[in-house]
Amino acid sequence: MAIFCYPLFSIAQKETQFANAAPKQYGKPFKKVPDRQDVTLYQVNMRAFSKDGNFKGVMERLDSIKALGANVIYLMPIYPVGQVKSVNSPYCIKDYLDINTEFGTLEDLRLLVANAHKHNMAVLLDWVANHTSYDHAWTSNKSWYLQDSAGNIVSPPGMGWNDVAQLNFKNEDMRLAMISAMKYWIYAANVDGYRCDYSDGPPSDFWKQAIDTLRNISTHKLLMMSEGKGPALYKAGFDFNFGFNFFGNLKAVFRRNRTVLSIDSLNVADYEGASNGQQMIRYVTNHDVNGSDGTPLELLGGEKGSMAAFVVVAFMKSVPMIYNGQEVGTPYRLVFPFTAQKVDWTIHPEITSSYKKVTALRNGSNAIRRGELMSYSTSDVCAFTKTWKKEKVFVVVNLRNKPIEFTLPSSIQNSIWKDAMSGAKTTLPTNMVLQPYSWFAYRK
Repeated sequence: MAIFCYPLFSIAQKETQFANAAPKQYGKPFKKVPDRQDVTLYQVNMRAFSKDGNFKGVMERLDSIKALGANVIYLMPIYPVGQVKSVNSPYCIKDYLDINTEFGTLEDLRLLVANAHKHNMAVLLDWVANHTSYDHAWTSNKSWYLQDSAGNIVSPPGMGWNDVAQLNFKNEDMRLAMISAMKYWIYAANVDGYRCDYSDGPPSDFWKQAIDTLRNISTHKLLMMSEGKGPALYKAGFDFNFGFNFFGNLKAVFRRNRTVLSIDSLNVADYEGASNGQQMIRYVTNHDVNGSDGTPLELLGGEKGSMAAFVVVAFMKSVPMIYNGQEVGTPYRLVFPFTAQKVDWTIHPEITSSYKKVTALRNGSNAIRRGELMSYSTSDVCAFTKTWKKEKVFVVVNLRNKPIEFTLPSSIQNSIWKDAMSGAKTTLPTNMVLQPYSWFAYRK
């Protein structure tokens, strides 16, 4: 394997050198990066993931992540954290081209990525383009940052993120340096793309410039995930937008009795501007809402309710994301800045088993991953078919904590299907009484 290393130059010199050079690729580019529609995503918060909170701790559980059904891992930011005005957030980046020593070394990251590839899983890094720490080397060039009337570098306006400095995307030199830094990790660590933090912040023309440049790396098939929303980000070239609205709506369905039909509306709105299989990432928890809002068990009806919600996420119209610890029903919040709590991997194996069954059905069904959706939902029940060529799947999920009588679509009544979980043949009735938070999936 060829190794690309920088001489001990300044960050600006390193970026200039990288932009003007043809760096050698470390490792062999991964050839089994899934298509955007076929992704099952797993989010790793390294500080909470293992006792030591590092790359090695993640590597030790690659078998478990693979067994869960994930084929793409995304690592929360791996870079050194700024010290000036710091709250120890990993999203306060001091150096885009280095690794936070609490997680390990470049060699440790390379080994993690290589072993993930051996498990047929792609690896995405978390990229924070909108802002840096106040002690990032770039701050020596104030024109690269947004400034107030007195010429002081400022934090992102109106966000309350006082530990970070807002970059100036009108500055082309900054944009080019940012893009060259993104290229670096593809070559230096052989990663397979990025989850782009707060992608609604930088202008969409920056993202198009960055994504076009990255996709010109012909040796790599890259996945680009936007933590943002809207048609402009699809147009910029992202594979995925992020399900903020879906999660907020899901909470309202469970906690305020909002109609389940609201999901149908989001299935239209969230995909405005999407083409060529571009997808929404949806979830029942992530690193932000787990700490601020609560765990899936708190918010979504306990073990049964949160699993019913995840079935909708995994089967209806999105790429599902699993946040570490979700699959063991972690009953406590993993709170910002992600240092106080660790995931206990020994608890609730029955919940893990349920997640494995759901992801296995998704991964084994072209209809679920790629099929045409037809909704038959009511105000209380999420019901739909997914059809791909000769395969058809029918899913019905009670999203209420009470029994609900559901009348099946006339086209499905009295027809023969296979239970998608057991494989047993069954004739579906005219009506079903669905127990609280129960769900069923059938296929033929």
